[in-house]
Amino acid sequence: MVVSRDWQEVSVLECILGGLHMDVSVEQEPVRALTRLNRSRVDALIVDCDLNGSAQFLHELQQDQRLASTVPLVIMGAPSAQTLDVTGALFAFKKPISVEQAVRTLSAARNMILDGRLRYHRAGLEVPVSLSCNRRSRIETYLVNVSQGGLQVHSDLPVEINKPFQVSFELPGARSVLKANAEVAWQDKRGNVGIRFVKVPPRQQRTLQLWLAQQYFQN
Repeated sequence: MVVSRDWQEVSVLECILGGLHMDVSVEQEPVRALTRLNRSRVDALIVDCDLNGSAQFLHELQQDQRLASTVPLVIMGAPSAQTLDVTGALFAFKKPISVEQAVRTLSAARNMILDGRLRYHRAGLEVPVSLSCNRRSRIETYLVNVSQGGLQVHSDLPVEINKPFQVSFELPGARSVLKANAEVAWQDKRGNVGIRFVKVPPRQQRTLQLWLAQQYFQN
């Protein structure tokens, strides 16, 4: 979301963001922008500090607990050092916006947004999953979904494991079985079990990240 009335600068941002395949919405009034933030999810926020009401808008972002995590990604205009510190803005543009600077900054912002999405993206998948504390103690379950941080499985038998264990399963298309140290995060009475990764070998972590990214962009 871009909060600004400076259409010359807005048009530059829209052109660059469009080239990065990012949808853009523009709000001219900070009050309307605040209302929209309360109603829908916004991945990135660009605020024009030269806009009347922008200081109050940024202040309310920090005061409203529902919006406390909505950090302005970019502030343009002439923000004070205090404004940057209080809001936690990651970048600042001066006017007129340098296209070269904006491309670099917004490309980095896009990567941050995608990283955030992929970190929590869960892909549904039904494959066998083994949970084992040692060679003699193994529980066979089925995968429900998987993310970078863990997975959800379904088991017909109670999963009574109170210590870290090894989880292993195959991702379609991967050349090797994914193995990781894990622990039970939660479970319900219907046989669903949430599992948190404790340690994943770097190479297998990268394999999982790439596989999840492929699933994300195919949907």
